Amino acid sequence: MKAILFVDGFNLYYRALRNTPYRWLDLLKLAQFLLPGHQIAAIRYYTAQVSALPGDPDKPTRQQLYLRALRTIPNLTITYGQFRSHATRMPLAADPTRFAVVMRTDEKGSDVNLATHLVHLAARDQLELAAVISNDSDLAEPVRLVSREIGKPVTVLCPAEHPARELMRVASTFKRIRAGVLRASQFPPSLTDGHGTFHKPASW
Repeated sequence: MKAILFVDGFNLYYRALRNTPYRWLDLLKLAQFLLPGHQIAAIRYYTAQVSALPGDPDKPTRQQLYLRALRTIPNLTITYGQFRSHATRMPLAADPTRFAVVMRTDEKGSDVNLATHLVHLAARDQLELAAVISNDSDLAEPVRLVSREIGKPVTVLCPAEHPARELMRVASTFKRIRAGVLRASQFPPSLTDGHGTFHKPASW
């Protein structure tokens, strides 16, 4: 079957890649390992542009290098959400009865964009098999709509150690993404595109 892979970029990163040597991840290789026997017709990657931090000024540069690497994959599209910051009251760790006002930054849009595109393509009969990389339980209802109501198989590829039960219940197939598969699915250290040769971030 022809499969379309939908990737919740931040969920994948924070659940499976952060603080590992596997961040230079080739999503096409990963899909081919996890979906043997299927043709990967397209990959849809959902993320947001990160900003520099006082302790990590190179964070945007690393992200742009990775997005550049992803763009070397045929039939891959990147859809952007955004970060929104707002003031909120949070309890102090030392004394939960006391609070401090802090600036909280949340990523908005990736899960909504992924869910919308998943249901839209399934409803228009533009996919044979959907594969979703995420452990976000908010995606349970769109996965259920596609797998149970529209009747298209949905494989959930879980990047987390503790899978969301809501996703497990509604997925047609459910698989954990293991470290060995991540290790085997890396880009080469150097890549070339239409702008020249570029390299994996040194800290990765």
